[in-house]
Amino acid sequence: MPAITRRAFLAGTAACAVIAGRTGRVHANPLGLPIGSQVYPHRALLKDFPAYCKTMADMGVTRLELCSPIGYGADFASLADPKEVRRILDDHGMKAESSHFSMKELRERQPESIAWAKEVGIVQMITASLGDGNGGSNPTMEQVKKAAEEYNAIAAVAARAGIQQGLHNEGFEVSMVDGQRTYDLLFGLLDPALVKFQFQMSTIASGLVGAEYFTKYPGRFISMHVQDIDMNAPVPPPPADGRGRGRGRPQVAVGKGTIDWVQTFKAAKVGGVKNYFVEQTIELTTASVAALKALNV
Repeated sequence: MPAITRRAFLAGTAACAVIAGRTGRVHANPLGLPIGSQVYPHRALLKDFPAYCKTMADMGVTRLELCSPIGYGADFASLADPKEVRRILDDHGMKAESSHFSMKELRERQPESIAWAKEVGIVQMITASLGDGNGGSNPTMEQVKKAAEEYNAIAAVAARAGIQQGLHNEGFEVSMVDGQRTYDLLFGLLDPALVKFQFQMSTIASGLVGAEYFTKYPGRFISMHVQDIDMNAPVPPPPADGRGRGRGRPQVAVGKGTIDWVQTFKAAKVGGVKNYFVEQTIELTTASVAALKALNV
């Protein structure tokens, strides 16, 4: 290959500057953060982890949030060897700095979970919910306090290993206790140095708005799960067999629903968000990643 001259290099640099000036940032990822994806909705594709990583990398995803094979079972068996996971990620120019872990494994096998995480390169250990063994989606105040005490102790062990513990928000967290939102109670009960929060954007359907929480609790967040929701769509009826309560309002691709994403990402900076992960079907992930690339914040 012929050597590039200084004149040619400067001319190319100037051309790129002109293009950037006309179009804005070439890759306008929100807040300049890498685009990430949570693997749980794509778990059927993980059997061939290298092929999955290629698919996601080709899409523009450079960060994967994993689920621990120790606590999440057979669907994540391909992630069992942490050194191999890291090698495959490296091969595709990707990283996994965050992963979800079940409460059961953190209670019973935390040292093993931490060892797996450190080998992969994970620095955030997130739990989906504190409801396991603590009242599920209908806790008492006593159970909320007990859950927070237990999680502070788990987070202290993680901190000594150099890992940040985090908490997602699902049924337990969006419940009401004595007229108060359990999620809000947890901000007062969980040690702000030991536990950070990962906001689930789809909980707007339960009245939790990401931008409001990020500004209300500055510095308490580390991450968020990205989904958009069409709040104007009718709520589907419960299944005909009477099981469950329906699926709530439908998820849509980023920018196709109700959430104000510019406001959300600006507030996320105040909240302390360091990374974000699209958590949607592969079809919606493709559309959401494209939308995030075009979003200027």
